[in-house]
Amino acid sequence: MKISELLKHEQMSLSFEVFPPKQDTVYESVRQATEQIAALRPAFMSVTYGAGGGVSSYTLELAKNIKEKFNVPMLAHLTCVSSSRQTVARRIEDMVEAGIKNVMALRGDLTPELMASDRSGWDYHYAIELVRQLKESSADFCIGGACYPEVHPESPNQREDIFRLKEKVDAGVDFLTTQMVFDNNLFFNFMYKLREAGVTVPVLPGIMPITNANQVERAIKLSGAFMPQRFRAMVDRFGRDPQAMKQAGIAYATDQIIDLYANGITNIHVYSMNKPDVAESILNNLSDILGKSFLA
Repeated sequence: MKISELLKHEQMSLSFEVFPPKQDTVYESVRQATEQIAALRPAFMSVTYGAGGGVSSYTLELAKNIKEKFNVPMLAHLTCVSSSRQTVARRIEDMVEAGIKNVMALRGDLTPELMASDRSGWDYHYAIELVRQLKESSADFCIGGACYPEVHPESPNQREDIFRLKEKVDAGVDFLTTQMVFDNNLFFNFMYKLREAGVTVPVLPGIMPITNANQVERAIKLSGAFMPQRFRAMVDRFGRDPQAMKQAGIAYATDQIIDLYANGITNIHVYSMNKPDVAESILNNLSDILGKSFLA
């Protein structure tokens, strides 16, 4: 099923993101973790493209496995940075062959090595070029795109960022998912500016449960997200107690999700970090809100 069809429903839903293993030797444990999350029957799941140094060839393998075993709609990430059009065309063919209907079209991160390289001959410089190729292909994908409520780190300002985002949507993006957000007010403000700019596609806020203090620095590095004082106080108070921090992090994420639902946001994406217990705890916290039939 296409995610764009799921998002038309007014029923509140939750989706989860997983990532492929960094090393071949841990593939089996990652596969099991993703299956445990799929067994919770989320609205859909996304598999990143080699996030954190993962093996990108496993993205499609994990997505196909979950789709076939659990019939959970899958969103496979696809990046284009430093790739040729021919390579991307082959990846698109592989997705079609695997029965994947949904693609998250991303440029991909520019590592320090890529930043220092000569990029003048690259086939892709921005995600919009990948979106256009997906639309030009014979594949009938539902296309997702990423957005930054607190401005893309390479954009000069938010006005320019939203202008470029609208261009990407006009090129064929069906829905957007934000980078992780820890302050819902920033998301609501961003939504107001998007709608004012004429961006009308569904936007899913990205929520990341921080379950250990070491994740905070990495989360800031990855997304540049603003950490409100309420969140910082939680980490300061419970960060040295792993079990307390885990419980507090899940509670904080749950509170964010409830606030979003209460303010009319019906679809929320959780960066579950391959942690079935965290995903299950959040769903249990929301069981009556989402409906008990949502759970396995």
